[in-house]
Amino acid sequence: MSENTYPSVNDLTLEEKASLTSGGDAWHLQGVEAKGIPGYMITDGPHGLRKSNSATTGEVDLNNSVPATCFPPAAGLSSSWNPELIHQVGEAMAEECIQEKVAVILGPGVNIKRNPLGGRCFEYWSEDPYLAGHEAVGIVAGVQSKGVGTSLKHFAANNQETDRLRVSANISQRALREIYFPAFEHIVKTAQPWTIMCSYNRINGVHSAQNRWLLTDVLRDEWGYEGIVMSDWGADHDRVASLNAGLNLEMPPSYTDDQIVYAARDGRIQPEQLDRMAQGMVDLVNKTRSAMSIDDYHFDVDAHDEVAHQAAIESMVLLKNDDDILPVAANAKIAVIGEFARTPRYQGGGSSHITPTKMTSFLDTLAARGVDVAFAPGFTLDLEPADRTLEAEAVETAKNADVVLMFLGLPEAAESEGFDRETLDIPAKQVELLKAVAAENKNIVVVLSNGSVVSVAPWAGNAKGILESWLLGQAGGPALADVIFGKVSPSGKLAQTIPMNINDDPSMINWPGEEGHVDYGEGVFVGYRYYDTYDKAVDYPFGFGLSYATFAIDGVNVAKTGANTAHVTATVTNTSDVDAAETVQVYVAPGKAAVARPKHELKGFRKVFLKAGESAEITFDLDERAFAYWSEKFNDWHVEAGEYTVEVGTSSRDIAAVAVVTLDGDGKALPLDEWSTFGEWADDPVGSKIVASVYAEGEAGNLPQLPDNDMMRMFLKSMPINSMPMLMSDGGKAITAFMLDEYAKIAETAE
Repeated sequence: MSENTYPSVNDLTLEEKASLTSGGDAWHLQGVEAKGIPGYMITDGPHGLRKSNSATTGEVDLNNSVPATCFPPAAGLSSSWNPELIHQVGEAMAEECIQEKVAVILGPGVNIKRNPLGGRCFEYWSEDPYLAGHEAVGIVAGVQSKGVGTSLKHFAANNQETDRLRVSANISQRALREIYFPAFEHIVKTAQPWTIMCSYNRINGVHSAQNRWLLTDVLRDEWGYEGIVMSDWGADHDRVASLNAGLNLEMPPSYTDDQIVYAARDGRIQPEQLDRMAQGMVDLVNKTRSAMSIDDYHFDVDAHDEVAHQAAIESMVLLKNDDDILPVAANAKIAVIGEFARTPRYQGGGSSHITPTKMTSFLDTLAARGVDVAFAPGFTLDLEPADRTLEAEAVETAKNADVVLMFLGLPEAAESEGFDRETLDIPAKQVELLKAVAAENKNIVVVLSNGSVVSVAPWAGNAKGILESWLLGQAGGPALADVIFGKVSPSGKLAQTIPMNINDDPSMINWPGEEGHVDYGEGVFVGYRYYDTYDKAVDYPFGFGLSYATFAIDGVNVAKTGANTAHVTATVTNTSDVDAAETVQVYVAPGKAAVARPKHELKGFRKVFLKAGESAEITFDLDERAFAYWSEKFNDWHVEAGEYTVEVGTSSRDIAAVAVVTLDGDGKALPLDEWSTFGEWADDPVGSKIVASVYAEGEAGNLPQLPDNDMMRMFLKSMPINSMPMLMSDGGKAITAFMLDEYAKIAETAE
């Protein structure tokens, strides 16, 4: 090895190879300094850098970190529907990592929001895998464009906090492939994250860290993943089994590298497998060397705060705006009610908790801008009962205002990593306060602060306006002022359905599981895929969001570009006198299908910023995957021949135009045999001809005659043809033999 050449696994001893497969401490890779392999730092988090001040000691301290820009968590950023903005956030995060000598930042997390009660929903992107993957890829690509690594997490099926360290998520292959894998798959194939973090939980009985099918067969062999896989902190329960499964790195270290050495010596680990896992770690270090060699780098605090500001603006979703109560005139008599306006909740709790470089509340922003308001906290930010004195003061403050801005939501104690929520409701004392204020003043705008959706229906009638602000990061105060007073129009869209009642959610029947298992019995019908398919009433649908502007979508055209692909064009026009943005969404609705499929699924979106009166043509390319479902029969993606409807709209329930495209299908068919049902024979291109011959030969007297009526056809549909003797004795045997003989002749001719 020359001094100008980076080391490879061939330069290392067995012990050194083993050492690379565990961390040096809680926040560092284990280096081999004698061979020129440094032990770089890796640390949280998904929406900004959380580098612990105790990182040099290797301790885990979630509330003592160096100042860093706190961007909106994914709960908000996902509502931007703006991948370009998200890429900018990723770039800024990387620059802060370079300053702090952090080689890998642990995020983003793209687990599906299976249930809105999930305690970690605030740092995940969506109930929809297409949206989650096509947004979060911006973080990965943005960070890695600066030479810093990301860790896509938590692979896979970490959809609840209850019993998360051991629960077995029991999921069908189809649901894994259509719902829980695609966000990971898209990011792997388009951005190649340098690391992936596996989840704590088991999948169908096997811990993720020890799941060779997950980490090797799917991730590497099918998707072509080139990076390394690390454990979540403390998720590696068997180092030998995990390394053999495809886990490169145990974090934090259990100081059991000798187990790997012994296993390599006695044959439980093959030399080439250890070499692959260790070489992955060497490659990771080499990728980060350039960025980690930059000295005396200082990121632009103000510029990053401005990125956080824009991200916060685009994260907000306007849910209700009766009587155009928003935007508010700056000269109006304004009452601000709610402690959140003074003490904002701007991020979630747990491993992603950041110390911001700046923090300006909504009230501080108004004071700095010279906007005079009356304020009353109204309640405390805890789960204690209502303080009637605070409530009375708030009602009095609001009584004579032109507009009341009420800041409500979930206190930090109500949602966090480590536990799931127990209710969809905001604290009762806040609802009581809202109703008390509404009895005195009807001009109320509710501004919500929460990391996952909350129930709106019980109190929405008491407010003319509802602005869902999620958790806005450090620049939330100025961003809220910009939106509320009309400097900019809100442009966010819901990345998650807001149900009428938590018991409407299809996962609730199995939530959160029992005796160490949770069955994903809803299958692929997650979120709007369930609500829209079964026509369930919701508070606000997936993709919904109002604007101060109005828009029209027309000129929709769908052209077939291949056997199973299509090109979509549409024109969107800002029909108002307000500059604003609209997000055009494309859904694909299957026609008749062999399996139960959702009514429609998101397969494209585009956020377009338009000046008043401006129009823009937008285009979408729908590949074969956009029309496919995962067939457990074929163990592969399958496109059926037939008609598909392409829907273009502004939410899953606001479809502006539709067009139909007819696809050829992929032609996949399984060989038919005696265990194939009569219905499967009838649906098969070859088998259907043989079924027709059975009826024709029966009429001609050459075979026993099958009754040809609707009831008998339904009866036969699910019957394997080797069961025909049960129905017709020897006659049934003759029919079965005829069908198999005819099929064999056709197969022989085809050869």
